[in-house]
Amino acid sequence: MLLELKGVGMYFGGLRALDGVDLALEQGMIWSLIGPNGAGKTTLFNIISGLYPATQGEIVFMGQKITGMKPFEISRLGIARTFQNIRLFQHMSVLQNVMVGEHNRTKTGLVGAVLRTHSMRKEEKEAEEEALSLLEFVGLTELMDERAHGLPYGKQRLLELARALASKPRLLLLDEPTAGMNLTETATLTRMILKIRKMGVTVFLVEHRMKVVMEISDQVTVLDHGSKISEGTPDHVKEDEKVIRAYLGEKRKERVPGNG
Repeated sequence: MLLELKGVGMYFGGLRALDGVDLALEQGMIWSLIGPNGAGKTTLFNIISGLYPATQGEIVFMGQKITGMKPFEISRLGIARTFQNIRLFQHMSVLQNVMVGEHNRTKTGLVGAVLRTHSMRKEEKEAEEEALSLLEFVGLTELMDERAHGLPYGKQRLLELARALASKPRLLLLDEPTAGMNLTETATLTRMILKIRKMGVTVFLVEHRMKVVMEISDQVTVLDHGSKISEGTPDHVKEDEKVIRAYLGEKRKERVPGNG
């Protein structure tokens, strides 16, 4: 098992954001996390990536307990993520943004960086070549010298994805990757997620566009008010009465996301 969550809970004062969530994420899958607004989806991602400390429970990645670890420590183990609100270095170039994503794999220390040693220069060259390869993968090679803030929104999303991949993750967390994208951009990103899985990277995504979720997911977990209410294949989840009620109350079943 690649990632296991055992009874994970999160409380902000008296507010329950997550309540005893269990999850077993298998390697090589595309796994989606869905639920109504305020269900606790992004909170769960923040806990996995180390931004929030879990109030209760345990998280295990590749057999190692990561509960309570710092974000940079978790990143070094092989978990990368993107954010619902884009977090790029806006005044750095496209290429530099991707190279920053490789920092957790560099070995040259402070002395090497200051003295510009041979090993430092070699490592820097390798990082640049890797970054250029990732820019080609996401279709941004021609924009490598542009400042991040000058990119259209959809291309900023792709740049953030390239930067996350630069750390060579085993697990990639994507938080609302298609948010703000038009249909063409969404289709491009969807194809890219499938290609990322073919690279051997497991993908765990929070996504509000159910068409995307139903098309590419191997498994889907549904949260509502901080608790897991359903889990299974896309076809199973979209027929689950608890999911129907969570999204639509007592409205008609055929309006469930994924059923048209």
